[in-house]
Amino acid sequence: MLLLLADREFPAWWFETGPPTFLIDTLVSRGVPAASLDGMLASESRLGTFDVGAIDIEALLFQTGYLTLGGRERRRGKWLYRLVYPNREVRQSLNESLTDALTGNPSRREADCDRLDRCLETADFDGLERLLRSVPAGIPYQRHGGNRIARYEGYYATVLYTYFLGLSAAVTVEDSSSRGRLDMAVRAGGQVYLLEFKVRERGRAGSAMAQLKGRGYAEKYRHLGEPVHLIGLEFSTKTRNVVVFEVEPA
Repeated sequence: MLLLLADREFPAWWFETGPPTFLIDTLVSRGVPAASLDGMLASESRLGTFDVGAIDIEALLFQTGYLTLGGRERRRGKWLYRLVYPNREVRQSLNESLTDALTGNPSRREADCDRLDRCLETADFDGLERLLRSVPAGIPYQRHGGNRIARYEGYYATVLYTYFLGLSAAVTVEDSSSRGRLDMAVRAGGQVYLLEFKVRERGRAGSAMAQLKGRGYAEKYRHLGEPVHLIGLEFSTKTRNVVVFEVEPA
């Protein structure tokens, strides 16, 4: 607060004055998907846990202030609380730190995020494909086997989640509709991008785009009057990179 009053600016003061090394290490070591953080459900008893050695991720994020209460739901006779990012600063800063921890290459993150911003602003799909292929290729080999985060649609998909969530653009992960749950929706530059991630070894080629079209995810965004683009991304655990990148107008 003092830094804010002194400089009259709104950078990431709160995050920068207390880098969450322990939190980041815990998220990575437990293989917690970045996409699952925003919108977590937890009971009151779990949020009140204080055992540092065995604390739940939900309680840890809530007690450290990286997630806050976004609502509550009555289920099975008890209240469950929905946890959300308190603001854009926390979402961006936390995911930037996760990107650095997962890739082991923090020096290139800023340049990559700038390229990603520009590609989305201008609907540059050739540039976007080159970038999304170069990000996994730039991850040091030693990182490939050391992260258990692969439990969520693949380790590389999770890395790309952190890149997108570190942007200033409007990003929604696991966006629910009457037809299912979309992996990610991004609005930037007057465009809407709907992304689906798949691991090649778990399905047939083209399954990401087939799901985007088959479930009609674009219908939810028709009323915006903005161009909607479907992007299907498929990863291979063998090549450790993107093997399918498909784009179609909705």
